Amino acid sequence: MEPPNANQRGERMDSFFDMTGKAVVVTGAAGDLGADIAKTLSARGASLLLCDLDPERLSRTAEDIAAAGGAGAAQQVVDVTRISDLESMAEAAVERFGRIDALINSAGVNIPQRAEDVTEEAWDKILDINLKGAFFACRAVAEKAMIPQKRGKIVNISSQAGCVGLIRRAAYCASKGGVNNLTKELALEWAEHNINVNAVAPTFVETNLTRPMFEEKEFRDYVMSNILFDRMASPKDVSAGVLYLASDASDMVTGHVLLVDGGWTAH
Repeated sequence: MEPPNANQRGERMDSFFDMTGKAVVVTGAAGDLGADIAKTLSARGASLLLCDLDPERLSRTAEDIAAAGGAGAAQQVVDVTRISDLESMAEAAVERFGRIDALINSAGVNIPQRAEDVTEEAWDKILDINLKGAFFACRAVAEKAMIPQKRGKIVNISSQAGCVGLIRRAAYCASKGGVNNLTKELALEWAEHNINVNAVAPTFVETNLTRPMFEEKEFRDYVMSNILFDRMASPKDVSAGVLYLASDASDMVTGHVLLVDGGWTAH
């Protein structure tokens, strides 16, 4: 038998990233990063349930997907700190698609404060959204879809802040460190159900949310001095990692935290 030629090899590799027919739930889909992830998955053929607290921006994401000729995107207003909302989210996806092939936990928040200034309100908000929300979203989707169907991909959006300390981010670092270890723990428990649980951990991503932070020169210099490529990540940098972990290309990968950090943690 002749070995496959370059075109055949390319087609085979491309098929690994084909999301056609896959049903995907994306939380935080109204934010710049979540929206880009949703658009990337849609461009590869995925059918989506977009979830967020902001219905107006959520509709905008769905409209962008439709304008690009995507496979379709349903919407649901979801507060990830409410377990009942997350269970309804999973039920709605199963009712619409008959299954859930992938969950992308992109909902997240950060309130930069020096450690001595962190309020209980800020701490609780960050941990509730970033960690509690991620866990109960995973559990809802696993219980209502992935465990019964014996297959699924979960991708948690973490941060380099889960691996190294970042100034003015005590609560955020705590939440993302929790996400990283939660990812590993769920990978151990749910492997028997053929569920892959991984995370993508980016450096600072250039979005409308982060842009004001870099108006302070001292902070911008601190960030840029730690990224080897002398630029922040773009949403596309993160979306590419999510696509890999949500697709068939990553079938043998679980419990992994994929750093998209421009070399920050290589120091």
